[in-house]
Amino acid sequence: MPTQTPQQDVSPQASSSHMMKTTKRGRPFLKVLSSRAAVSKDTLDLFATLIVSLQLTPHKQFFRSFPNSFSTDEAAQNLASLKFSQSNRGPDPREPSRVITTTTTTTFSMTRDMAKAMSQHFMDARLIENAADPSSNLFKDRGVYVLTPKGLHVLERFISRNGINGDHLAHVFASQPICMKLLHLERRSVDDEIIVSQSVITALFRRFVGRQANYTPQTAQPVDPTAAYHDRSKGIQLMDVQDRAPTGKNQLINHRFCFAALAALEWLCDFTSVVGREEAAEMAAQFVRFGLIALVSDKRKNNDSAIIFTVRGSAPGGNSPVSQTGEFRCTAKAIYKITDEGIRTARWQNSGAGVRDSPNSSNANLVTERSSIEDLKDSKSLTPGDAKIHRRISLAEKMNANYDQTDKRSKESNTERLSFIIDQPKLRGLFREFLRDNFCEENLSFWLEVEDFKRKFNITSSASSAYQPPRPTTAGAKITPGQVAMEQHHEALIQQAFLIYHTYLAPSSQCELNIDHGLRNELSGYLSEVMTGLTGTPFQGRLEPEQLSAFNATQLQMMIKLYERIQTHVFRLMATDSVPKFTKTPRFAALRSKNEDYDFLDSDVQYLSNSGPAVPPGLDQDQEEVGGAYVTVSQQAGDRPRQREELVDGERNPRGWSDRL
Repeated sequence: MPTQTPQQDVSPQASSSHMMKTTKRGRPFLKVLSSRAAVSKDTLDLFATLIVSLQLTPHKQFFRSFPNSFSTDEAAQNLASLKFSQSNRGPDPREPSRVITTTTTTTFSMTRDMAKAMSQHFMDARLIENAADPSSNLFKDRGVYVLTPKGLHVLERFISRNGINGDHLAHVFASQPICMKLLHLERRSVDDEIIVSQSVITALFRRFVGRQANYTPQTAQPVDPTAAYHDRSKGIQLMDVQDRAPTGKNQLINHRFCFAALAALEWLCDFTSVVGREEAAEMAAQFVRFGLIALVSDKRKNNDSAIIFTVRGSAPGGNSPVSQTGEFRCTAKAIYKITDEGIRTARWQNSGAGVRDSPNSSNANLVTERSSIEDLKDSKSLTPGDAKIHRRISLAEKMNANYDQTDKRSKESNTERLSFIIDQPKLRGLFREFLRDNFCEENLSFWLEVEDFKRKFNITSSASSAYQPPRPTTAGAKITPGQVAMEQHHEALIQQAFLIYHTYLAPSSQCELNIDHGLRNELSGYLSEVMTGLTGTPFQGRLEPEQLSAFNATQLQMMIKLYERIQTHVFRLMATDSVPKFTKTPRFAALRSKNEDYDFLDSDVQYLSNSGPAVPPGLDQDQEEVGGAYVTVSQQAGDRPRQREELVDGERNPRGWSDRL
């Protein structure tokens, strides 16, 4: 049962309460009601809180050692007394020039059986797996468990969003595969169920089938597990199936673009925010209802059990492929295929790669494109949600170096291009190399480090399981673990603020920025004023460690404002000078040609870095819940090639800059 204790430095205490609820499938989720907003913590958040509190170390089972793992006992013990503290900085309502800190501590307590049941939900959501037997679907009493690629992606986003110090998990991110892109389906805050609409199902289906037909490569050599996982991430793996024609006994029909029903459930659990086979089956049934997939055969025996999921909804009528009901058979023998409507929705015929022929087919692409008149008719009948998705496709044109437009629109386009480049790990890494070759890599590095500094300033969190009594102070008050974490976090922020100054802005610094003298003098003047007032020592261009402790949160916020002005200057410089040159380079053109790796060419959902906003699009508390889908991109997975290069090229990049936000 969760409880919460809010504390603030200056402003009145905020009232709050918690309700632990369960979905119709028995999955727990937590709704926090406070004076400011209502926030839902779902299975993914509860999972990440647990993992942050654990120490992932080697465990032995069946005479084998499994690194970065945890046991059933450790999970149950931590869930029995789990504390999550979060501190937020913001302006004082009474005096906006001041910064105050609000610390909220949430405590979870549950029995061992309840902890095991919750861990089973984590397993069903494909966040953890049995280290000794990955095929097992049961959370056992004496098991050893490791994080899945999806679990690592969720954990990375949770750490980044909540300002958690994840140093004790760095070795896990560095040594295990991470899901690069995860599709999130937005949920209702009332019951945590996915908000289903035509635009959401369309976005999910396009991610499900991939940019082109993903036929399993036929090779006699064993496939590396990491390579196999990468191939699966491109879309559901397809095959051709021959089946008897319903009219003739000996006549066979060859069905293209087929897949096993159970394989579809596994894919949806691994690469989307779906949290179990039942929820995956409901989404697959929606594919059937919208006419995107159809049953080919189900050759199970009469006495075999069959689990069939049926969904219902409204049907527009007329020639629409959408029906009122959709049925999906979750059996080992069930085979489904992608329909002509599914192929049209997937836009395989419009992509640069086209519809790739199956290994067993000698025919060319038989799919005919729809006429431009029909496409125009579709665009007029789009719902508001579909229209929002449709408008994002124009980003492909804006990323094109030859995009013809007015000077004003060109500036706007270059700004959008740069924002997208920064958010995409591979593009950002290539852009960094381009800047380095042009002796201005420090611009991107400064922008990223200030962005990281701003995010850390606003929020910090910690998770622990062992009960620690409050630490008394000289005034007789008590300091909670969350406040202790905030104090340590504040000290680290001061160090980071002046590391940025000494690296990029101090006279003759290692990577000195080429910025306007007025901006540089304004920052130096503020530091001189503060240090003279606090220590009586004039500012000499560098700060000693003992001087740093004198800075408070309000003064740090002023430094952020000054850094932001420089950051804006640097961003404008990169957008107007570097991006147009970068988009004309052969390496960028070659990267764009690899369509299967770049969804931005015809993006139908919003892409966020894993350090993106805490409230994703469509989940603003002040807006009506209309549903939607968005993709988060792992920064850790994207940084790995860059980190390997830094090890080899240490002399050329001595600071070991990373592109992590």
